[in-house]
Amino acid sequence: MSTTIGFDLDMTLIDTRPGFRATLAALGDELGVALPLDDLSERLGPPLDATLGPYVDAAALPAAIARFRVLYVDHAITPVAVLPGAHEALAAVHDRGGRVVLVTGKYAPNARRHVDHLGLAVDVLHGEVWGVGKAAALREEGAVAYVGDHVHDVEGARAAGVLSVSVPSGGCDAAELHAAGTDVVLTDLADLAGWLDARWPGGLAATGR
Repeated sequence: MSTTIGFDLDMTLIDTRPGFRATLAALGDELGVALPLDDLSERLGPPLDATLGPYVDAAALPAAIARFRVLYVDHAITPVAVLPGAHEALAAVHDRGGRVVLVTGKYAPNARRHVDHLGLAVDVLHGEVWGVGKAAALREEGAVAYVGDHVHDVEGARAAGVLSVSVPSGGCDAAELHAAGTDVVLTDLADLAGWLDARWPGGLAATGR
């Protein structure tokens, strides 16, 4: 069986900030709540209940999350672009005979919209999992490594018992990622191909875990 490499989505493969900010603005207008748009958009990673919880009453939070997901379709798909090296990183896995699994905290239908809109070469998608909760999907898919931008991505990789590969493209810098216990911090996704070749010099086909 081909070796599977897992990837996070937000701020690892795509720059979600403009779409996330626009969706938050629309939601805040509807709710009559002044959300700190810039601050929340720069700290992507935690799930929506943690992001919106400090600003929305607990009783209204489930409805606010559901409405965010609806607004997201109109406000966040088109403005969001891939991060530099994203397509090349996915191609690097496939070119070496590997398989790509996307494991993201994002609502799965909206994650799929990004994948389809941007033509991301993903073999399998798991959504609505965060932090250590990503471990089950990574184990299910037989992943050997997980590429992410956040300390919680490191937690997910560690919980799954797979290699943690980090890029400092999101809200966590290299020092934070190292402190969280990642195995390697790449400068950016352009370095992934070289790392794959160094770790699996014979390629990813039929290597297993």
